[in-house]
Formats: sequence, C-alpha cells, structure tokens
Amino acid sequence: MKKKQWLLLLAGLPLILGAQNPIIRDQFAADPTARVFNNKVYVYPSHDIPAPQGQRQDWFCMADYHVFSSDDLVNWNDHGIILSQENVPWGKSHAYSMWAPDCVCKNGKYYFFFPNAPKDGRGFAIGVATADKPEGPFTCEPEPVKGAEGIDPCVLLDDDGAAYLYWSGMGIRGARLKDNLKELDGELQEISFPQREGAPAMPSMKVGGQQMEGLPDGFKEGPFAFKRNNWYYLTFPWVRAENGTETLAYAMSRSPLGPWDFKGVFMAEHDNGCWTNHHSFVEFRGQWYLFYHHNDYSPRMDKRRSARIERVAFRKDGTIEEVKPTLRGVGITPSTDRIEVDRYSAAGNGTTIDYIDSLDCFRGWYASLPKKGSWVRYCEVDFSPLRNGAYAVVQVRAKANTSLTLLSGKKQIARIPVTVITERGAFRRDQSNQWLTLTAPLTSLPKGISDITVTCEGEAVDVDWVQLRNRPDYFTSVPVGAAPLPPDANGFIRRWTLLEPVRHEVRSNTILTENYLNDMVAKEWPKVNPKRGKWHTIDSQTYNVRAFRFAELTGNEPYNALFWGTAMILCPVELQNVRLAAGSNGASCWWVNDEPVLTLDGDRRMVQDDGMSQRLTLKAGLNVVRFCLVNGPGLSDFCVRFVNEKGNSITQFLMLR
Repeated sequence: MKKKQWLLLLAGLPLILGAQNPIIRDQFAADPTARVFNNKVYVYPSHDIPAPQGQRQDWFCMADYHVFSSDDLVNWNDHGIILSQENVPWGKSHAYSMWAPDCVCKNGKYYFFFPNAPKDGRGFAIGVATADKPEGPFTCEPEPVKGAEGIDPCVLLDDDGAAYLYWSGMGIRGARLKDNLKELDGELQEISFPQREGAPAMPSMKVGGQQMEGLPDGFKEGPFAFKRNNWYYLTFPWVRAENGTETLAYAMSRSPLGPWDFKGVFMAEHDNGCWTNHHSFVEFRGQWYLFYHHNDYSPRMDKRRSARIERVAFRKDGTIEEVKPTLRGVGITPSTDRIEVDRYSAAGNGTTIDYIDSLDCFRGWYASLPKKGSWVRYCEVDFSPLRNGAYAVVQVRAKANTSLTLLSGKKQIARIPVTVITERGAFRRDQSNQWLTLTAPLTSLPKGISDITVTCEGEAVDVDWVQLRNRPDYFTSVPVGAAPLPPDANGFIRRWTLLEPVRHEVRSNTILTENYLNDMVAKEWPKVNPKRGKWHTIDSQTYNVRAFRFAELTGNEPYNALFWGTAMILCPVELQNVRLAAGSNGASCWWVNDEPVLTLDGDRRMVQDDGMSQRLTLKAGLNVVRFCLVNGPGLSDFCVRFVNEKGNSITQFLMLR
C-alpha cells in the first residue's frame, strides 16, 4: 500500500492588518530610513555590496544609494541609484563609505543627507543633495556641512519649522540647522584630541552642535530622532555589554536637543549574532512602524544587511513597547500573490526553515515540515480578490507519494494528489531535491482577511510557497438543455464532452507509435466508457482546447494522463468528401461515427491541421467525433475541424450538448 501524506491549509480568524521580511529581495539594503511623502513610504537605505579587490573583504562596503517606495508596505518599487560616490564633488570617489542616509522635505524641496569620506582630511563628513521629487534626480552640494564630522545623519523637522541634525561622531551629537538645511546654526567649537603614546599627533578640529547628554555608557551610533505627542525620541543602536552586538535603545525629552531621559532597549540583540542594527521610525496611515536591518541574505557575513519592518506600539506614558523581529513582517498579502509561508507568523512541532540554495541566498527559503502535526501559519492574507473558478498552486518537495489538502477554517477548499516518480516511473525515496508545482481547483472560497496554516498530516514535506489564482476563462460549463452552438469562424469544434483524465504512465515519448496507440485504445476504452459520472461538457473559449487546464480545473494530474472526449455534430444535410483536420500536443487518435480516421503519433506540439484524415462523409443528422489524447510530461491541448477538398473550413453544422 502506498504511503499517504496530507498537507492542510487552514484559514483562521480574521485580523486587522499586517509584507514579508526582508522587504528588498534582490539586493542588500541596510540602515533603512523610512519617510512618508505623497501618501507613500519611501525608504532610503545604504547599499551593501561585496568588497571589490583592494578593499577590506571583512568590512562594510557601500558605493551608492537607491530609493524604494511603496503604498502598501508589500510591493516595493526600486527607483534606482539616486547618488553614487563618483558624483560627490567633495568626497573620495573610491572610498566605498556611503553609510546610513536620511531624507526630509521642506517647502517642496527634498534634502538627502549622507556621510562619505572627504577628499581632504580624515574620518567622515556629511553632505547634502537636493531634488524636486523624493526619488530624485538629486544634485549634490559642492561642500559638506561644516562642523558635522561623522556618520549616520538624521534630520528632525519640528512643528514650528525648525530643523535639527543628529549624527554619530565623538558620541551622538545634535545641532539646529539653518533654514536652508545646508548649514549648522551656531558657532563651531574647537576640539583637541588627547595625544596617544607612539601615535602621531592629531590636529584639533572645529565641530558643531552638542553632545547628547543623558545617554548610557557604551558604544552608540546611528541616531534617529522623531516627535510624537509632544515627546521627542532619540533612538540609537547601543552595545550594552562588552564584546556584545547592537541593541536598539532610546531616550525621551521635552526638547529636541535634550536633556535626555534614557528609557532602555526596545529591540534586543539579534539572536544570530549579527553585529549591527540600524533603524528608523515612521507613522503611516495611523500605524507606527520600525524599519531596521538583519543579515538575512548573508548568514556568514554580517556586513551585508537587508531591510525589515515591524509594527510599533507605545504605552500610555509614551514609552516604546519591546519590538521583536519577525519573519512575517507587515502588510496584507493578496492571496493571488505568492505566499512565502517560510516567512511565517508562527510555526510548531518541529517546523524549520532553510535556504533553497545556500550559495545564492537571494533565492529565498523553504519551510520543512518534518512529521505529522508540523505546521506553519502565515497571517494577514486577503482572500477578497478570489472568485468562483479559483484554484490553488503549491510548490512542494516530497520524499514520498503524498496528498495535499487545503482548508479554510474547517472547510476543505482543495485536495492535491502528489506522485513522486523517476524517469523510469518507479517510486524512489531519494527524490527530495525535486520541487513539484501542484494545482487543484478551490471548492470553497475563503472570505476577507485571514490566516493560512499549513499542516503536515503524514510524512515529511517541504513547502516553498502557496498561491491562489483566478483561472482564466478557458472553458464555460454547458448545462443540460443548452442551445446548439455553431463552430467558430474557422470551423473549429469548441464544444466537447470530456472525461476527467485517466492516469496512464508514459515512460518515454518514443513508445507512442501507431501500433502502441491502437493497442492501448483497444485495452483502455472498455474501461473508460462506463464512467459517466466524470464527464464534463464544456465550451472552449479558444480554438485550441486546453486539456492541461481542464485537468487542473477538475483537480487531476495533467501529466502521464489519457484524455478522452466526444463532440456531437448535427449536420443539416449530408456533407461528402470532407476531412477531419486535427493537431495535438501529445499523441492522439480520432474517430468519426466509431470509425478510426486519424492517428497523430510520437511526441508532438500542437499545430493547426497537423494531420488530415481520408475523405469522409458526414451524414445528415447526428455525427459523433471521438478522440483519445495521450500526454506524458508536458502540456496538452488539441484543435480539430472539418475541411473540404480545397482545405477550406466547413462551418455548416451545429454542436449539441
């Protein structure tokens, strides 16, 4: 007896909200600063790249900036490079030091703040580039902001129009900006550096702003300041333990430059040891979000990071509740998109995830459900785009013959059989590296926004993604008593009564000879004819009847299958010297009034009028066209019509139900 396995998809209770982490999936995108412009969220990250030859291979390497936008926090548009190190007039063109940036809008002008290594001098300076649109193009100022010696700029625009710049350098510093947002407002201070024994003397420098007081001891960088309910928040990455990694911490004040009251950590260290974290806060459509980064796509090198999002909640006193990193992220996923269940909201009973390709992590992950009862839940799926005729698509990798069952609540919405075979057709247990894309019709439609839970009800199975699709209108079901239908303008027969496909293993297409087909039909037709309950009468919406889609529509395996069908042809008069012209993807046999008239053998692609019968006579009254199509590993469809002696199509007939 074959071993069976079931996969259950459950749609749970409706939720209010909530894209998958990481949000940028084709490149590294660290230090994400999020801003809302024109009712969209724009993210300005730094851009980690593998270090070119001549650069430190174990350090951060960034040569340019991209900007991304979204109006739903799910689908992100890459507007391309907005600034590159070669375009900074005051910066080193090959320093690869374009670290965390920020962007704000004032009086219709967009100001992009970024750090870079200056051509002259040491350390970092902070530059400004301006644009008329949030995605640029940006024009860089010829000189950096004087007195802002450091990295990780952040700008806060206060309610009264005042602007404040915060950056990391000799601690976290802050200063008011002039109205042009290109200069610090106030005198610069001369700062001398202590002489270290054996080291060359460091010249003093003029620095602006003031050091932020009230922050904890320990390494701090990456300030991000924002205002909420008359509270000013200064948030920053902080290493709270020797040899530790960065947390995200914060302080609060009633003034934009402090004094600050340190409140603690709102996101703990990454549990995989990723050294850095860098972040921003943004309010979008009434909900606050935290943008931060992790080394999702670079597990062995934490200097290449990727942007993530989580929701943020505040207590009544304004303090920030702890934010825990998730794989699921935020944003409502349409059910007609691929639902990457490996980016789960919750999982249990041994479920794990792993990279599809450990050498190319951008290919993503899969969820491994190792035993009966293992499950994974993906929250906030919008089922409203679905309509009647929708079907499920699931990509799985199985080690045994399996079946997948999709449930919404307690209702079964689809069942998908899986057969694992080798090229020779024999079952083997070493097929775990073969991904299968499976389909089945939905028998029930979930409603609104809900969860999907995938549960293993048998042996181990890996699941990559789930997707629900609205089927194109390939077919229309024909009810009993339907009016007769004429052929289309080119004479193609579009009304057929089709049997749901019957399993028939084709080990090799080379076996599909005429003798094989005739012997197979003689053996199989007596078995098929009595099975009246699995026949469907359909009108094809295209001249070629897509048997492959018919199999999917009825929840059957489209590969290694026999398709049987009949067409009822009503001729008003006798038609002599006609030919049946057919084409099929796969081998096929054709009969007219129970007489064999055409065989298309071998491995074929569907070509119009690929084969022609001998001369036939269609009698006045009812004629029956019957076919059998054999499909191996590929797609399958067919087209058929009658033509006269000159090859012109015949249209003087009707098709009955």
